[in-house]
Amino acid sequence: MTLGLVVSPEHPEPRKIGQAARILDDGGVAFYPTDTVYALGCAVDARRAVDRIYRLKQMDPRQPLALLCRDVREAAAYAVVSDFAYRQMRRLTPGPYTFVLPATREVPRVLLDKRRQVGVRISASAICRALGEVIGRPLLTSSAIPPGSDRPCLDVDEAKEVWGTQLDLTIDGGLTPGKPSTVVSLVGDEIQILRAGLGADELI
Repeated sequence: MTLGLVVSPEHPEPRKIGQAARILDDGGVAFYPTDTVYALGCAVDARRAVDRIYRLKQMDPRQPLALLCRDVREAAAYAVVSDFAYRQMRRLTPGPYTFVLPATREVPRVLLDKRRQVGVRISASAICRALGEVIGRPLLTSSAIPPGSDRPCLDVDEAKEVWGTQLDLTIDGGLTPGKPSTVVSLVGDEIQILRAGLGADELI
């Protein structure tokens, strides 16, 4: 059975965030809004939920998920953040960016690419930040793009049409910008845009 919650995007209700966090703590898969698009996510240590996200999206197993962290300090437990990377992340977060950095040993193997790099997000979404505060650890996240599509679901109704009761939790947080994050490599202390999305103009 899927729990559906309508949550204020500006002032997430603590009771509802608590309900959502319990499902994530128990290994559930959630559909929720970010500051870019709606996403599918689970707790960083929920291996079965990770496998379910790959099946729901029919993702290539070589395509890693990203870590949704509360702040740069939490991100630094999973990514090697140089002084240069730290300055850029402080300047650009919270915001619509996925930062690619060398991974630490804390990163689950399923998140690593062949170069042992990891993608890290620090979202400006109040809902994402509230969830992170309550569960006390990162979420694994991926844009909620249905199999065979090139765009993410825009709302809960679309997600239900695609995945039905396969989701444990849906959070309706209203409209999102509907444009994916900009993926930025900070490896080697230089900025390289790997995918131009929301916020890319600020990096050019």
